[in-house]
Amino acid sequence: MKRREMREKATLEWHKALEKGDYATAFSKAVMTSRLTRPLIDDSKHLLSLLGIPFVQAPSEAEAQGAHMAMKGEVWAASSKDYDSLLFGAPRLLRYLTISGREFLPSKGISRPLNPELIELDKFLGRYNITREQLIDIAILMGTDFNEGVKGVGPKTALNLIQKHGNIETLPIEFKLRLETQNFETVRRFFLQPQVTSDYTLSYSELDEDGLYEFLCDQRDFSRDRVETVIQRMKAFYAKKKQTELKQWFRARRSDL
Repeated sequence: MKRREMREKATLEWHKALEKGDYATAFSKAVMTSRLTRPLIDDSKHLLSLLGIPFVQAPSEAEAQGAHMAMKGEVWAASSKDYDSLLFGAPRLLRYLTISGREFLPSKGISRPLNPELIELDKFLGRYNITREQLIDIAILMGTDFNEGVKGVGPKTALNLIQKHGNIETLPIEFKLRLETQNFETVRRFFLQPQVTSDYTLSYSELDEDGLYEFLCDQRDFSRDRVETVIQRMKAFYAKKKQTELKQWFRARRSDL
């Protein structure tokens, strides 16, 4: 109830920010309401292009796409607050990778410090002696974004049930019947066979400094000082990246001699 009230309040603030053209506030409120509009998504993609940062348009769930890329070894880990990345098969999940190192809690009106957290799927499954398929069944029992789960069943109970019975199909009838009405097989298949794409590139392009000032300052009314700070950081990043690539090239040349 309280979370719904917070979302409704954020939705009103989101509409007001859009009417005023305050896109920075609108984006923050959209995140709180889980309503990222098409214009906000397009702006984000345009901004990444101006920064020279590659991005991938996921055909379905972002966590599924990130897990797919991590499973292929094209990225080192999937980064998300959401544990769904593990259900989608990400071999590594990196949580709380932030610049500020803090998280705002809307329901309490306060922020808390965050420390990066790395979860390795194989080690996690080995610790509890379960498979990824069983982890998915545990999540379905507790409830996911796609099903309600069984009321009163938390992490410990769900883990004990699956460790004892193996999977949802062999659970006691009272649990199985509740999950059958929630199409648990469809939810399970969604995690095991998500819609993803391999049609992307992960190469960086050039930083468009003039384009950033025009887009963020002239069109979106961001502070020029703040934009300049970001640009200088990106310049430093690209300079360091080029030095690293040059050193790797020299090492490769020496090894060929």
